[in-house]
Amino acid sequence: MDTIFTAITYLTVLALGACIGSFLNVVVYRIPAGISLIWPPSRCPHCLHKLGKTENVPVLGWLWLKGRCRHCRSSISMRYPLVEAATGLVFLLIFLLYDISLQTLGYWAFLSWLIALALIDFDTMTLPNPLTKSGLVAGLAFQVTTGLLPIFQSGEAINHLFNGIAGAVLGIWLVDSIRVVGSIVFGQEAMGGGDPKLAAMMGAWLGWQSLPMAIILACAAGVLIGLAGRLVGRLQPLQKIVFGPFLALGAALTVFWGEAILSAYREFLISSNNTVLLSLLLAVLLLMLIVMRYLKSRNSLS
Repeated sequence: MDTIFTAITYLTVLALGACIGSFLNVVVYRIPAGISLIWPPSRCPHCLHKLGKTENVPVLGWLWLKGRCRHCRSSISMRYPLVEAATGLVFLLIFLLYDISLQTLGYWAFLSWLIALALIDFDTMTLPNPLTKSGLVAGLAFQVTTGLLPIFQSGEAINHLFNGIAGAVLGIWLVDSIRVVGSIVFGQEAMGGGDPKLAAMMGAWLGWQSLPMAIILACAAGVLIGLAGRLVGRLQPLQKIVFGPFLALGAALTVFWGEAILSAYREFLISSNNTVLLSLLLAVLLLMLIVMRYLKSRNSLS
């Protein structure tokens, strides 16, 4: 009986995540285009045919239509069901890590914001202000709520709020400082204005203690992908790349395994006494980020 209940719970979480992923597809397409999220209802982007109820079912609707509009037979991008399925898996992973808790609800929302922003940045090389600002406010609200529950404690709520505010300030300060230094060193804009705002949003959710780890992970992932792209010939010198998806990845990894990574760092510092080495590694990662921004040379929404 417990196995059946667990399976039903997991399937429900997957379905919920897939439904949110379907909405994120709408956000990713409509916000850059300046189209309302509410109206018109979901439709084929080619013939504007309104989708029926069965056509709108996440993942299964795309499979049922065999990847084509039923009305005009135009191809429907495979990214739609992939985003829906990926969001469902992300929701399930968060649920497995945090069970039924306020953290689960909060991180569901946080990761949804990150997925939307990462995809928009990938598509348009912009990070829209409405999403980064609303995400920052939601992050601070999450901090306050976490402090208040389960027992109403105003003092804890204030502490959590300041943790989120400090994280937001640290995020925008760190990434904006790298942008300014890179611009001075290379004599041109090294980064758009959207990345620092995304980092501020991340800081509001993660707090100032966890934010540096998220940024380091983002830098490391960006450097590895950038170098791999150059080695296989997929990236050319001075080719534009986006950093928002890497920031989102760093934040997601921190949500999933932040405590484990932090514990490993502490063990490393205590057992090896390698504080200087770790500081040098941090400096190298930041320098490599500056180089990445130089190779990127892109504009972002102010």
